[in-house]
Amino acid sequence: MNISIFGLGYVGCVGIACFSKEGHKVIGVDINPLKVRLIDSGKPTIVEKDVDIMLKEGYEKKLISATSNYVQAVLDTEVTFICVGTPNNETGHLDISYIIRVTEQICEGLKQKDLFHTIAVRSTVPPGTIDKIINIIEQKTKKKHNVDFAVVMNPEFLREGTAVDDFYNPPMTVIGSESEKGIEIIKSLYSMLSADIYVVETKIAEMIKLVNNSFHALKITFANEIGNIAKRLNIDSNKLMDLFCKDTKLNISSAYLKPGFAYGGSCLPKDLRALEILAYDLYLKTPLISSINQSNDIQKNLPIEFVEKNKCKKIGVIGLTFKQGTDDLRYSPMLFVVEQLIGKGYEVKIFDENINLSALIGTNKEHLLTHIPHISKFLSKEIKSVIEWSEILLVNMRYPSLSELIRNRTDLIILDLVNIDELKSYKGYNGLAW
Repeated sequence: MNISIFGLGYVGCVGIACFSKEGHKVIGVDINPLKVRLIDSGKPTIVEKDVDIMLKEGYEKKLISATSNYVQAVLDTEVTFICVGTPNNETGHLDISYIIRVTEQICEGLKQKDLFHTIAVRSTVPPGTIDKIINIIEQKTKKKHNVDFAVVMNPEFLREGTAVDDFYNPPMTVIGSESEKGIEIIKSLYSMLSADIYVVETKIAEMIKLVNNSFHALKITFANEIGNIAKRLNIDSNKLMDLFCKDTKLNISSAYLKPGFAYGGSCLPKDLRALEILAYDLYLKTPLISSINQSNDIQKNLPIEFVEKNKCKKIGVIGLTFKQGTDDLRYSPMLFVVEQLIGKGYEVKIFDENINLSALIGTNKEHLLTHIPHISKFLSKEIKSVIEWSEILLVNMRYPSLSELIRNRTDLIILDLVNIDELKSYKGYNGLAW
């Protein structure tokens, strides 16, 4: 099948790689010329396991191209995926302005097209967005939904660091639309997956990602609060939460139910805020949802309080991104910690093997430079030199030889934010919430 993907960020880039691997011809579309050039030469716009290999293979098979000519992209394809960003605006609502702009671009192509065209929205959107998209297309093209075109909500469940595996092994595939033809076309694209396909009401499909990510955010914060309480009572919080997680009967996953550092990234904070604002707009009180971010802010400040209590000046940081296996720095809690420590006059050195300043683009680079404009002078390419220099080491990611590298540093104070068993026998070891 011929597919166009509008938006060459995380979801779009992974989609191009995976759909091309299945033999589909994919055209990437973006207003960012750098992203277009990268995809059009078979190179990724993100750091993500296996994506670079898959893109190279698809490009060599002539299955992948990219363009800024959105009209031609629509004319040359049967299905269009919308994968542009929907950040929170100043009021906390999801900003769908990029969705609207892309929809208007698609209209220009549909005006010149006679064949049936299916549009699938992968971006996270508030309920009612699909109806807006349909109305815009019908008004601007004079075409009829479910006759000349279909709009389908098809939310993604990709986690950064494991996105390719999640594409092929999702917890479920969700499709929401009023168009039977559109539903069948999108279902056919996922026929190779073993996951169940759920065809639901469009607004349910729009809402599920907000609910999922808000619940994931709640789980992380809940475990952290329990961990902090348990530590104060001298209770092993890991054993406590391991026991808690034995009960999977009532649909509780253990994926996030571990004491640890604060949550971050581009999805959980954004979608939690969107769900909170949605409830507010409906005049509903949701005290638990409203309190989650406040508790997460407390968790973000714990490493700062730890450093201040130990009265050391040289602070080493292992891992700056919000999550292992990605270069994403947006809303990274460790980025917040580093920014605060530098502002308080501490000396800081950082090691993160996934951060390459010359390769960072778009909002990721902008976010980093906004918070730490002179980041290059704090980054080190050698983990060993960071460990040897530091008085306190904040460990925010797993590193294969870390326990070996710290063996001879008997005076080093360690704060473990990710629960690494190999470090726990070290004299200067401290767990964040255990």
